[in-house]
Amino acid sequence: MSHVAQILSAPKAASDRPSVDRLWHPRPLLCAVCTSRTRGFGWFDPNRPRAHRNRRWFCSMGCQAAFTLKARKGLSMVDFTKEETQALPAVMRALGPEMERIGWDRPLAQLTQNDMHRLIVITVEAFRVKMAEIALEDEIPF
Repeated sequence: MSHVAQILSAPKAASDRPSVDRLWHPRPLLCAVCTSRTRGFGWFDPNRPRAHRNRRWFCSMGCQAAFTLKARKGLSMVDFTKEETQALPAVMRALGPEMERIGWDRPLAQLTQNDMHRLIVITVEAFRVKMAEIALEDEIPF
């Protein structure tokens, strides 16, 4: 039996990456699916070299699973998907009453900060709610 302490050597940088990998996700990013705050669920393409991997972050396992399913099928998250296109009428229905209150003839540049904030919140929330409803209708891929 040896009582000599084992000292581990310092980790060396791998030849295919210039620096050490991040161990945790960047907090200010938004979910790649529903645009809410990320909460530690991530994804990257393991088939690409480390220097060229696109990392995506998500708010939940449901969003992560939806993105992974689309990535397996080779679909892009940049273009509107079938589900996102289905969600657009719900956004328009939610915006209608607010635009009636503001006035349809009023240019966006003349809106107050509060009016613009309300429009953005209504739009994003209506889109997220409809996307969540559509996601509940689909079968989760695992």
